[in-house]
Amino acid sequence: MDIWKAAILGVVEGVTEFLPVSSTGHLTITEKLLDLKVDDTSVTGFTAVIQVGAILAAIVYFFRDIVRIVGGFFRGLFSAEHRGFDYRFGWYVIVGSIPIAIVGLVGKPLITGPLRSLWVVAGGLIVWSAMMVFAESAATQSRDETRVTMKDAIILGLAQCIALVPGVSRSGATISVGLLRDLDRVTATRLSFFLGIPALTAAGLYELKDALHGDSVGVPALAVGTLVSFVVAYASIAWLLRFVVRHSIVVFVWYRVGLGVLLIVALASGWLAAT
Repeated sequence: MDIWKAAILGVVEGVTEFLPVSSTGHLTITEKLLDLKVDDTSVTGFTAVIQVGAILAAIVYFFRDIVRIVGGFFRGLFSAEHRGFDYRFGWYVIVGSIPIAIVGLVGKPLITGPLRSLWVVAGGLIVWSAMMVFAESAATQSRDETRVTMKDAIILGLAQCIALVPGVSRSGATISVGLLRDLDRVTATRLSFFLGIPALTAAGLYELKDALHGDSVGVPALAVGTLVSFVVAYASIAWLLRFVVRHSIVVFVWYRVGLGVLLIVALASGWLAAT
């Protein structure tokens, strides 16, 4: 893979990983426009690996929170009197990450095969947009982060599995479901970020061998794509957390639907091949 193509994909990953617009969908579209084989195992591996750059950005951005939560979790393991919010939240992230680990492993042939179709991306973008609108209209936003429960973590963890369908968006799915659970928008967004850290890190490390297999990608392209995604994702996280304080995620729906319709037109007219 040319370095400039890796850099472009890194930018796309960094911008879209945490916004509710589907990073996998955007990467698939961009890979097609760059004349890359989206069903090549090296390319799908590259897509997963550069997500680690975005996740490292989340780790750096939330570093103090993560240190506090990890410290509280381990103190709580050895002392019942230290089993406060941080201890519970640690368990929420662990348990909430289990569903996508299972579904991701079992469904890998489907995820990296038939679901890597631009028809699927277009459908995911449009169909899940309706859920985002419904979630915002039904949300009471009556619960903050201190009132998150294990049930919330499990349900949002299951929502991450839906986002394995390209076009749905992991953040779009988890934030929407969080709103339907009456979490406030900032809490749903932060919980989405924390649940994404173990899930996407594990996926990236698991796919590393495929990304390095053959001559399609190469180490320099992987390094550039990951570094660029880290830098861009950090800025994206900071912007999104400020944005959701005062704005609905419905604003992203217009973009999602427009892109989905444009994609359908391009596919139907033969301008783009589905795979």
